[in-house]
Amino acid sequence: METKVYNMQGEEVEVLSLEEDIFGGKIRPSVLREAVLAYRVSHRQGTASTKSRAQVKGGGRKPWIQKGTGRARAGSIRSPLWVGGGIVFGPRPRNFRYHLPQKIKKIALKSSLRKKLREGGLIILDWISIKNGKTKEMAGFLQRLSLEGKTLLVLEEPNEKIIRSASNLKNLRLSAAFCLSAYDILSHKNVCITKGALAQIVERLKEK
Repeated sequence: METKVYNMQGEEVEVLSLEEDIFGGKIRPSVLREAVLAYRVSHRQGTASTKSRAQVKGGGRKPWIQKGTGRARAGSIRSPLWVGGGIVFGPRPRNFRYHLPQKIKKIALKSSLRKKLREGGLIILDWISIKNGKTKEMAGFLQRLSLEGKTLLVLEEPNEKIIRSASNLKNLRLSAAFCLSAYDILSHKNVCITKGALAQIVERLKEK
């Protein structure tokens, strides 16, 4: 399997052979769904909290005598039946995170790369360099490659000038190859990967 490699001017510079077992296999929608769910639930705060009748202040004495008033029996003003009382089975702080097995994470990352490649949204760059760290340099680069919509730029390692030039572009997000996830790829229309970053990703995904 082959794909084109572009430079920063948007020109084709070479044709790169891709690993067939990584980019040429079957897409697994069920695994992709599981990876997206795992990513999203891990970002839930889980801070919703209510008080039970034991935690609400007050209500230490019986509001009125048991019989003779004509009213319903009541033992506490903090009963769940009363306004301001405790909440029955209300939410409590919890951790929604769950961890996927490493094998499933690898399958999900492979499937997301295959999906993006077949959709035409995966672009391989020979290298990227920003001279002054200016926003207009990065904006010009995106324009030359005709990248519209949400774009993910995957680098070999963090670069201060590239980070600075991308910070004011709302549709551009940066990621390092070592922490790239299936959700990152699926949540962007275009994914640009440098050759160095691609080599790191392939190394991660090779069977051991």
